[in-house]
Amino acid sequence: MAVWRGRHVLVMGGSSGIGLATAEAFAARGADVTIVARSRDRLEAACEAIALSRQGANQRVAKVAADVSTPDGAAAAVVKATEGGTYPVDVLVNCAGVIIPGYFESMPIENFEECMDSWRACVHASRAVAPAMIARGAGHIVNVSSGAGFLGLFGYTAYSSAKFAIMGFSEALRSEMRPHGVKVSVVCPPDTDTPGLVFEKGLRPLELDRLAGNAPVVAPSMVAEEIVRGVERGRYLVVPGALLKFYRVLKNNALWLYFAITDSDVAAARKLRGL
Repeated sequence: MAVWRGRHVLVMGGSSGIGLATAEAFAARGADVTIVARSRDRLEAACEAIALSRQGANQRVAKVAADVSTPDGAAAAVVKATEGGTYPVDVLVNCAGVIIPGYFESMPIENFEECMDSWRACVHASRAVAPAMIARGAGHIVNVSSGAGFLGLFGYTAYSSAKFAIMGFSEALRSEMRPHGVKVSVVCPPDTDTPGLVFEKGLRPLELDRLAGNAPVVAPSMVAEEIVRGVERGRYLVVPGALLKFYRVLKNNALWLYFAITDSDVAAARKLRGL
């Protein structure tokens, strides 16, 4: 608690799902928290819930309504959250984004653009806080990618494009920020019990359902705890869940076997579809 007392955590996409759970986890440790999201109604409800849980704890819980997928939106959100730079951000968590699966050949190109908004949000929000962090020689940027950021699965041509982009951005950003004393982490959660997953499951191709069917769905609070621990320990890569860790190692060390497993699942699903 003492470590986090008075430190400011800014969570982009903090009104629901992993973002909200992460804001709650940092607040529970005593940090001041500002959450940012586009939906004013959900933002208001989330902020009130966090504030109520910390009632009497002498902590600041604030909200900012903004679209951080644009440079101006992200910059304005950071200016407001930091009160014009007088209340600096110690930890930025970039958690905004959507999951839109589908068949590549028929998916509207707009879905690719919408998925890439999560990468844009990471870039624009990070650019908005980086100069002040560099000037102070301290700070931590956390980008939430996905297991789909290192596993390109059937049905995820749009989603994996965005999440792979976040992985590449985070790795390069880590190298640039390290000499300035600023840390960078990237988080790759498995399927997580969020409103986004409920929406996605209604759009999933059968092949993707088959691939994801054996993987357990984890709670947002579990991912949030992994994020907080990752920040506390200064870890770059955070991969919650044993199964996802296994698949990462498998793909890195035996790509042929990884492809054999996933191709077999796709073939079985296509057989069910009569193809």
